[in-house]
Amino acid sequence: MEKNDILILAIESSCDETAAAVVRNGREVLSNIISSQIELHKLYGGVVPEIASRKHIEKINQVIEEALDAAGKTLSDMDAIAVTYGPGLVGALLVGVAEAKAISYAAGLPLVGVHHIEGHISANYIENPDLEPPFICLVVSGGHTHLVRVDDYGTYEILGRTRDDAAGEAFDKVARAIGLGYPGGPKIDKLSREGNPQAIRFPKAKIEDAPYDFSFSGLKSAVLNYLNGCRMKGEPVIEADVAASFQKAVTDVLVEHAMLAVKESGLNKLAIAGGVASNGTLRAAMEEACRENGVRFYRPSPIFCTDNAAMIGVAGYYEYQKGVRHGLDLNAVPNLKLGER
Repeated sequence: MEKNDILILAIESSCDETAAAVVRNGREVLSNIISSQIELHKLYGGVVPEIASRKHIEKINQVIEEALDAAGKTLSDMDAIAVTYGPGLVGALLVGVAEAKAISYAAGLPLVGVHHIEGHISANYIENPDLEPPFICLVVSGGHTHLVRVDDYGTYEILGRTRDDAAGEAFDKVARAIGLGYPGGPKIDKLSREGNPQAIRFPKAKIEDAPYDFSFSGLKSAVLNYLNGCRMKGEPVIEADVAASFQKAVTDVLVEHAMLAVKESGLNKLAIAGGVASNGTLRAAMEEACRENGVRFYRPSPIFCTDNAAMIGVAGYYEYQKGVRHGLDLNAVPNLKLGER
């Protein structure tokens, strides 16, 4: 290891993944350990915050030890501890924050709190050594749909956001209505491959005076109304067609907004991030739109789209380099806004 290498131990526990990673110099992932709770929450059709928090407590020490072992490092090799402190489920966040503070205190290491969405955006740096700000990033996940201008590492301007449901939330609700269960995104993506995306015309919301903002609540209601209408009339529901048509409506809006932002910003680089960014249809549609418009397209591998600690380590590295340090009074902030400190 070079003397000037910076090693970050990162912790992520904002929802239902307990994760730890070791990242070198902000771009190289030495280990990335994720303990998922999906099977546990499937029983309830969604994440139960209290159960998630308890599971994080059970798993967090083990996951950190595994991350250090897999990287072949010890705590004494680390330069700092990075941890997600918001946004997310408050109980889940608190487990990671408490753990990071304890390690920071015991090992005498600097503590760097990281914004979860900044982590998702930073996931794009892992496999794209040529990607540097400025660029446009579309963040699509279960809790967030943001269109962001990334001006520099850690410097963001939110161009647009959802006015109601996040894209991932709409996927989960529609999946439940069709009878697919949780988690909705991957199940709709899989089923829609067997369906016709042109079969049903679902609405695409446009918001006056806010061309970059999103709204998925009306689309979700339109799908539910369609399903109820079929049942009331005794007409058969072709679930694959519903899934494909719904997914197309979401994807079209995401692509249109992202392309508009790229065009109007004068930046010819677009990245996507967040759990929904692992959706095959969305990735293919974005890639095609970027190719047609001469835009460079960046996307993380699916493992770095869903919640993980490697992305937190990357974001933490750039915050650390800027001199960001948090004290032992760092607290979980469930509604933390991007760009807030």
